[in-house]
Amino acid sequence: MASFFIGNSTVVNMTAGFSVGMLLPVVDEIGRNRDRIRHIWYSLRYRNRSIRVSTSYLFRIQIDGKYLLIRGLRYPNQFQPVGGVHKVSPQGSSVLAAMGVMGDDLIPIDPASDRDIRVRVSGRNIVSFFRWFDSRFGREDSPWREFQEELIASGILPSSAFPHIMHNYIRRDVDKIRYSAYADSLEILVADVYELIPNRDQEEALRRTMAGGHLDIRWVTAQQIQRRGAIPGQPQAIEIAAHARRLL
Repeated sequence: MASFFIGNSTVVNMTAGFSVGMLLPVVDEIGRNRDRIRHIWYSLRYRNRSIRVSTSYLFRIQIDGKYLLIRGLRYPNQFQPVGGVHKVSPQGSSVLAAMGVMGDDLIPIDPASDRDIRVRVSGRNIVSFFRWFDSRFGREDSPWREFQEELIASGILPSSAFPHIMHNYIRRDVDKIRYSAYADSLEILVADVYELIPNRDQEEALRRTMAGGHLDIRWVTAQQIQRRGAIPGQPQAIEIAAHARRLL
C-alpha cells in the first residue's frame, strides 16, 4: 500500500512539474506581448472611437549622479528631457493614410511640428497602427535629430566633441489608454527611452556645462525629478515636466 502512494506521489509531482514547465513559456510570452494584447482589446472596445496617439523619444543624459534637462520650447518655464516626437517619412505617411489615420490639430502645425507622429487613429486600426510603428518602416528610428537640434545646433554642446554619439536603448513605455481633458479624447502616449554613452571628451564637455550656467539647461537629481523640481526646505526655483520621470 505504501508503495502505491509513493508511486502516485511521484506521478503527481511529475505531472505538476510538466504543467509548470509548459505554463512558464506561455506566461513569458503573454508578458512580452501584453501591449499587443492590450491593443487588441482596445480595437474591440473602442472600435468606433477616435484615439489620439503621440509617440516620442527621450534621452537619459547622466553625469555625476545628475540628469540633464533642457528648457521646453512650447513651455519655456518648464525643463524636460532632451528628445521629441518621432517624425514620419512620406512613405510612412502613405501607410498611415491607407489606414485612415488623421493628423492631430491639438498643436498648431509649424516647421517644428510638421510630420510629427501625433495622430488620431480609429480604434479599429489601433493594432495595425502599432504593428506599423513597431516595424520602424517609414518613421524616424534614431534619436540623433533632437540631440543635434537641442544641444549642438543651439551651441550648448560643442560640435567638435559630438560629431557622432553612442547610445543604449533602454525601454519603451506605452501608457494605458486614458481620457485626456487636454486633448478632449482618448489618448495613448508612447516613449522610447535612450541613454547617452559619452566618450571621455564628450563627458568632459557635458561636465563643463554644469559650471557654465547656461540658462536653457539644468542638471538635477533624481529626487528633484520625482518632486517636479521641488527641493525640501527651499523655494521652488524650476518646474520639471512630469514625463521626465521616464528617465529614472
